[in-house]
Amino acid sequence: MATSGHNTARKLLKAVEEFHTYVENNKSFIPNYGERYRQGERISTGFVESTVNQVISKRFCKKQQMAWTQRGAHLVLQIRTRVLNGDWEATFREWYPGFRTSSPQVAA
Repeated sequence: MATSGHNTARKLLKAVEEFHTYVENNKSFIPNYGERYRQGERISTGFVESTVNQVISKRFCKKQQMAWTQRGAHLVLQIRTRVLNGDWEATFREWYPGFRTSSPQVAA
């Protein structure tokens, strides 16, 4: 019984050490919610999640079962952000100068 308790304690110590390392390595990305609350700032991530869902749309939805490379995901997000900002057409014109040089005319 002492051996099993020793193994459990060793596993717990390893997990705590890994968590400590994670916190130390990522402390600049971990918000101080107490400080934010005292400053009257948001302490929830709902607005961020909503933005991410809008930008990514269905592409990363679990139902889609899509796999992306890091580069591919980055490029899709760049394009999707430009579309949502209304900058896509101007960017596309920079890449392809002949694109929609004039507005289409409606026949009278």
